[in-house]
Amino acid sequence: MLGPRWLMKMSMWARNPPPLKKVLFVFGIIAVCLALFAVERLVGWPDWATVNRMQGRPLR
Repeated sequence: MLGPRWLMKMSMWARNPPPLKKVLFVFGIIAVCLALFAVERLVGWPDWATVNRMQGRPLR
């Protein structure tokens, strides 16, 4: 269930919606994240982006 803070925020957004540029910006960021996720699932994670484990004792 939503708390009172979220209900107040939703009522403010219903009365005074955010500008179209801000909404498009947020949807653009979400689209980029979904595209990166899809590429990572279809192609796989690149080897150069994987961190190698250190040999020996871990640092404390």
